[in-house]
Amino acid sequence: MPSTALRETRLAAARHVVVKIGTQLITGGAGGKVKPAIDTGFIAAIAAQIAALHQKKIRVTLVSSGAVGAGCVQLGRKTRPTDVAEQQAVAAIGQRALVTRWHEAFDPHGLHASQLLLTRADFDDRLRYLNIRNCIAKLHELKAVPVLNENDTVAVEEIRFGDNDLLAALTCSALKADALILLTSVPGLLNARGEVIDRVDDVLDQLQHVRRAKSSWGSGGMQTKLEAARVAVESGELAVIADGRAPDVLTRLLAGERLGTVFAPAERRLGSRQRWIGLTARPAGTVAIDAGAAEALTKKATSLLATGVTGLTGRFDRGDVVMVCDPSGREVARGLCNYTADELRLIQGKKNQQLAAVLGRPAYRTVVHRNNLVLL
Repeated sequence: MPSTALRETRLAAARHVVVKIGTQLITGGAGGKVKPAIDTGFIAAIAAQIAALHQKKIRVTLVSSGAVGAGCVQLGRKTRPTDVAEQQAVAAIGQRALVTRWHEAFDPHGLHASQLLLTRADFDDRLRYLNIRNCIAKLHELKAVPVLNENDTVAVEEIRFGDNDLLAALTCSALKADALILLTSVPGLLNARGEVIDRVDDVLDQLQHVRRAKSSWGSGGMQTKLEAARVAVESGELAVIADGRAPDVLTRLLAGERLGTVFAPAERRLGSRQRWIGLTARPAGTVAIDAGAAEALTKKATSLLATGVTGLTGRFDRGDVVMVCDPSGREVARGLCNYTADELRLIQGKKNQQLAAVLGRPAYRTVVHRNNLVLL
């Protein structure tokens, strides 16, 4: 399907989108510097566009970066702090200012700004994951615009997303939204000649060539946007990277206009549980399998048996998500494991009739049942 047709059929028909806005757009930063104030004009323009979409019955869930940048503005700092404790403190100051600006921008349109501060662990836990989805759905019913951000005040390396691009992608997947829109300070994904790439069908191919540079104020860069786009398209949704300062960018995108770079969705559309297993929850370990087991999983959609397991890494409990890798180390699937890591070490390579004797108790016939397995 050509880019124009993809935009006109999928974007123009979208009823729920997740929009992510980066720090440089919020603060007006360029070249690593921040203006002496949050860019309220930009925030007001985005709020007006979201209100216009709301009138058309299009729900917008907003992921807004900028807490640390806004905190620096409030404190008169010209550089982003590098110390973790100082980053957390500056974010605590900036988050209040940031949400206040969004409230002031939405209020004239009769919309409420609601604040959700999340960490990576909120998406790893299945119950909290579902609670996030239910809360956002109810907020939309109450004419509120959900404004999400990573909870920088408590986030440390083990529980952080690393950037709001991934937070937006996981939110889009959790909500089964129709599209993920990543607004940034560039017009889209650029090729080697500096031209905007209109459409991408293979995100992994683009990831191999993208530069890993990022701005002085943002925590991501184009690489994290491509990784976010990959999560969205593998879930079965459309993704777009576009210039956030283009006039009426949101309303024009959702009218099917040709702006930025559009990422074509996968043909399959994963169910809610499959999304959580395959794309959301972080794996607790890795299970290595032989070539025969890899072929059976990928071509015959069978369950994973202990006889096909050749090794494992990590410490995981029953019911944890694990990566399943073929002999070359390539990840082929993710699934919920029926055994702990210690138990699986005892039975790896064994046939089903041997498992109970090895474990000294009745055993599961499968290491990962096909109903709890998502092929990648």
